[in-house]
Amino acid sequence: METSFRIEQDALGSIEVPSLALYGAHTARAMVNFPLSGQRLPAVFIRAYAEVKLACARTNAELGYLHSDVARAVETACCEMMRGVHHDHVTVDAFQGGAGTSANMNMNEVLANRAGELLGHAYGSYAVHPLHHLNLHQSTNDTFPTALRVAALHELTRLEQSVTELQETLQLKEQEFNSVLRLARTQLQDAVPMTVGMTFGAWAEAFARDRWRVFKCRERIKTVNLGGTAVGTGLGAPREYIFRVTDELRRITGLKVARAENLVDATQNADSLVEVSAMLKVCAANLFKISSDVRLLGSGPDAGIGELRIAPLQTGSTIMPGKVNPVVPEAVSQAALRVMANDGLAGQVASLGNLELNQFMPLMAQTLLESLHLLNNAVPLLHRSCLETAEPDVERCAFNVRRGGALATVLVPAIGYEKAERIARRARKEGLSVAQAAAGELGLGVEAVEALFLPDRMRQLGFSEDTYAVMDGAGEDT
Repeated sequence: METSFRIEQDALGSIEVPSLALYGAHTARAMVNFPLSGQRLPAVFIRAYAEVKLACARTNAELGYLHSDVARAVETACCEMMRGVHHDHVTVDAFQGGAGTSANMNMNEVLANRAGELLGHAYGSYAVHPLHHLNLHQSTNDTFPTALRVAALHELTRLEQSVTELQETLQLKEQEFNSVLRLARTQLQDAVPMTVGMTFGAWAEAFARDRWRVFKCRERIKTVNLGGTAVGTGLGAPREYIFRVTDELRRITGLKVARAENLVDATQNADSLVEVSAMLKVCAANLFKISSDVRLLGSGPDAGIGELRIAPLQTGSTIMPGKVNPVVPEAVSQAALRVMANDGLAGQVASLGNLELNQFMPLMAQTLLESLHLLNNAVPLLHRSCLETAEPDVERCAFNVRRGGALATVLVPAIGYEKAERIARRARKEGLSVAQAAAGELGLGVEAVEALFLPDRMRQLGFSEDTYAVMDGAGEDT
């Protein structure tokens, strides 16, 4: 079906716009000018920008700068976009020049045309105007950064909930498996015994810190520069509007946003966004490390460590029958690597701002929101599809603990390093358990020695005076 066009005019002349498009001339030019990534603005950002536009429209209407009919139509259009409607008309490339002007104008044109339609006007007539009505008392330089912060705050709220749920699951598993011994490993070599519960507990603590960091992220970016217009001086906006508009945004979003005390600073400096990015990088680092731990503990299953079972989700090989791979930890690891890389880019973007504005805010928006999007998917994926159902292979854990000489370390405080080392060598050479080798070496019963290796003993912090009472005088050299 052949596309029909309407002709729109702007300062550069006339341009064809698809007849059914809600966007207008500026967006049409931007689509030609920025054929870069093929990526559009994230949906969460579009919704946040609609919330910003609604706050501006309501404030202007309350102050008498917008006619009530126009204000009601604009509000309806904004609410539709906040629900996910009309997003297909926000078509500008995510990577664009102009510090986000094309994104702002794309929003203005779509909302203006939709509001005009609600009032009975044709697309492109601009009875509701993109600049005179939708951009009234605004600039790209205050609305775009504000929309970014609102979008990030929404995403951080989701992330905090996901991290909290994962932390709670790991804490439950800490209790569930606190009596299952496994062999700890340092430098990928056998170390000392610990419990599987301790392993899950350590992971829970890492995510508990991430939970706190995500909460602090929200504190870092709750101040916005809305009302500051071009450079933060508020030039072109009524004083009363500047004082009211952020309060209206807070009511609309349910977020604890506040007007920045220094709007000039908030307009030109993006360091708070870098701080958030850095905290997201820490979360990604924990995701990567713990995903790697899961892969190592579940390796094999026959010829590897094989101490942790995770759910088999799909066939792992096109040539090796029966092979199942740890696909979720692998996928989460890749998402985590991308988030960590994004943090470096966020720092560069913030540092490259010039004087009163950062011209690369679209790149900052895409980078930060991509990291949040990835983490908001990766955390629940690792949780629900892997860690929630993960459980130890109890027999394999016990076998690995018994067959090595690592348990001899438990005996060192009572008999010394050299004698414990001799017991470990005897256990390996003769195929004995450490308890059997120690019993023979020290002239004790096997059960008495094994009591020192119980999970309750492993969970104790250090040893007390009576820990080794059973070994008093055992195996004294003659």
